[in-house]
Amino acid sequence: MSKIEVYSTAVCPYCVAAKNLLKAKGLSWEDIRVDTDPAQRDAMLARSGGRRTVPQIFINDQLVGGYDDLVAAERSGKLAELLGEAA
Repeated sequence: MSKIEVYSTAVCPYCVAAKNLLKAKGLSWEDIRVDTDPAQRDAMLARSGGRRTVPQIFINDQLVGGYDDLVAAERSGKLAELLGEAA
């Protein structure tokens, strides 16, 4: 099973959309809230190369990016590749 981490906040509609896409695919993830834990925001900035927006999504420690990046990865087949699924 792939390790999926989603850095998010409570009020971010793109975070909700990203989680809904993952849920629709039957995936589970670790929700890392940056609005309630400033140390997690710092960790997100360090891991994402300074990206300040949420969500920031990592699959198996590889940066996917935000919601638009997740959708693009889904459409291109890269998401399945990252998840280790057969094409």
